[in-house]
Amino acid sequence: MTDPRGTPADRRPGGRTARTRAKVLGAVRAQLAESGHDGLTMEGVATRAGVHRATVYRRWRDVGGLLVDVINAAGEIDWQPPDTGSLCGDLTALNQEIQQSLVVQPSFALALMAASFHSEQAAHAQTQLWTDRYAQCEILVERAIERGELPEEDTDATGLLIAATAPLYHQLVLLRAHPDPQLPQRAARAAVLAAAAGAFCAPRERVGEPGAGERTQEQ
Repeated sequence: MTDPRGTPADRRPGGRTARTRAKVLGAVRAQLAESGHDGLTMEGVATRAGVHRATVYRRWRDVGGLLVDVINAAGEIDWQPPDTGSLCGDLTALNQEIQQSLVVQPSFALALMAASFHSEQAAHAQTQLWTDRYAQCEILVERAIERGELPEEDTDATGLLIAATAPLYHQLVLLRAHPDPQLPQRAARAAVLAAAAGAFCAPRERVGEPGAGERTQEQ
């Protein structure tokens, strides 16, 4: 969900293997942010990391393997969703993090998203990372329900989160527009208003509606 620029490998148990991984993944991040997927090579990463290229080939095999490990490493970062005391505040803070990751130059987040289209393995890892991040952020919706900000039942947390964050990606990635400092809060507020009105609640069947009678007969 956020910019995966950290170095979670540094938090793993010590040893030469962990240090090598940290150096190599750091080199991948830097080279990818500077040159994109087309400039990412096994030899270039090895040189930048100060690691013998045979080591890089043996452990990661190819550029796709490097991308997968960088994405996996992003998921290892000890990141926690915002907790501001309100759903709008939490979503605004989340959007601000997203916006910063997309506008910083060079943007590793943008480069990684683009690179994932060149590797089926990386694309799968990227999808899993996003799925995990949205699941991690469901706590924002759970807190809002506990505070009475949202309907108590059937709120689609992932749908709400996607609606709140999508405008950032649409403006900055698809339209390549200049960042709007007001957009994080505006998008968050719109999603909260929609959610409070029940826009993300699963529809409940009423007596007489198709489906309800069928279940009655089956029973």
